[in-house]
Amino acid sequence: MSTAPHGILLVDKAPERTSHDVVARVRWLLGTKKVGHAGTLDPMATGLLVLGVGQGTRLLTYLVGLDKTYRATIRLGRATTTDDREGEPLGDVADATALSEDQLEQSLNALRGDIAQVPSTVSALKIDGRRAYARARAGEDVELTARPVRISRFAVTGRSVEGPFLDLDAVIDCTSGTYVRALARDLGAAHGVGGHLTALRRTAVGPFSVEDAVDVPARGEGDDVELPLHGLGTIAARVLPTLAVDEAQAEALGSGRRIRSEAVVAPAPAPHGRHPLEVQDRPVAALDAAGHLIAILQQDGSSWRPRLVVPVDARC
Repeated sequence: MSTAPHGILLVDKAPERTSHDVVARVRWLLGTKKVGHAGTLDPMATGLLVLGVGQGTRLLTYLVGLDKTYRATIRLGRATTTDDREGEPLGDVADATALSEDQLEQSLNALRGDIAQVPSTVSALKIDGRRAYARARAGEDVELTARPVRISRFAVTGRSVEGPFLDLDAVIDCTSGTYVRALARDLGAAHGVGGHLTALRRTAVGPFSVEDAVDVPARGEGDDVELPLHGLGTIAARVLPTLAVDEAQAEALGSGRRIRSEAVVAPAPAPHGRHPLEVQDRPVAALDAAGHLIAILQQDGSSWRPRLVVPVDARC
């Protein structure tokens, strides 16, 4: 049996560390180069970072499109060049302390539901092959087109005043690809006072919670830490419909062959965000009697075709 690690790792990212830093550290701690993530977090942000290890990297395709939940602190009263606290101030300070709850609620309501959002100019989106943030930092004018996103929840959970600034604590449920910094920017712009993000924490990705995540120690610290990997079958069953297969079917799938099955496909336990492939391809996770992931299947007429096959020594 292979000793190479395989699975999904849930990490609670510390502040001032890049997602790349965390991936590099996990590679070193687990002794494997095959580590990837299902969506970055800015260095300023903390919270849930979903990593795939070994064959788990191939499962990230089915996790990256899941909805996200964030807790954020938005400061109204000034805009910044990056829409967060790390940017340079834009314009003068405006007094935002007189904004009422009713005024804020009207603006929040306009940012809920299906909206067209213009990403931050320092996003990682590419323009003619270069990242938007690289162009912005080089002094170029960056114009990004609006993209459809869905904000299922944008609720203020607390407010406080610091000088002329109004700080709002908020919880946000949104689709993948949403920029919370842009929500802060747009909320401030709606009131003519400017706004930016001062804190951001991702608390959930689909059904996965930061409460189940682990800390990854920085370089030179905790070199003997244990990083618990979640099995591929367990993870797949939480986000995809499942099909139980017997030993003969598992062997056939392992060889890349199609199978026929009269078993009923069990639906995913709950909707956790639109999967980018679910409408056209309807991926289904094939699990053996032990709950190990054998393959990701696509229905093709009366048979099931494997679109991703997990090697025998990596099934978990």
